[in-house]
Amino acid sequence: MDFEVISNSAEETIKIGRKLGLQLKGGEIVAVCGPLGSGKTHLIKGIAGGAGAIDSKSVNSPTFVIVNEYAGRLDIFHIDAYRLNSIGEFEMLGFDDFCYPQSVVLIEWADKIESALAGTEYVRIELSHTGQTSRKIRVENTPAYITRT
Repeated sequence: MDFEVISNSAEETIKIGRKLGLQLKGGEIVAVCGPLGSGKTHLIKGIAGGAGAIDSKSVNSPTFVIVNEYAGRLDIFHIDAYRLNSIGEFEMLGFDDFCYPQSVVLIEWADKIESALAGTEYVRIELSHTGQTSRKIRVENTPAYITRT
């Protein structure tokens, strides 16, 4: 099931992410795409919080370290593909090692490495600007247990 929702602020984007994160069971890969400033990190902050990140306020974009791990009810891996220059670099991160039934893998700038996700079942989230503070959030390939937020 695919759906769209409009967010009118960064806080609302975090709230939408939290609602999505609360519905995650583990084993999900979430590919988050969108242009600079579209709210990817805010959405991921909310998803991580909903998935049980103990300190969701510390969730930030791991641009320079590439991968952050957050403990919670699920093991949460936050990958930032912004600085990756190839699919090979992504694969060298050990992506497969992050994917197991008690984990959630959140990939920021996933459009840069999306071809590496072929053959996996992943939720794709596309954010786009609809105004100065508003964003359209389109969620695609959503498992049946995740409902519209």
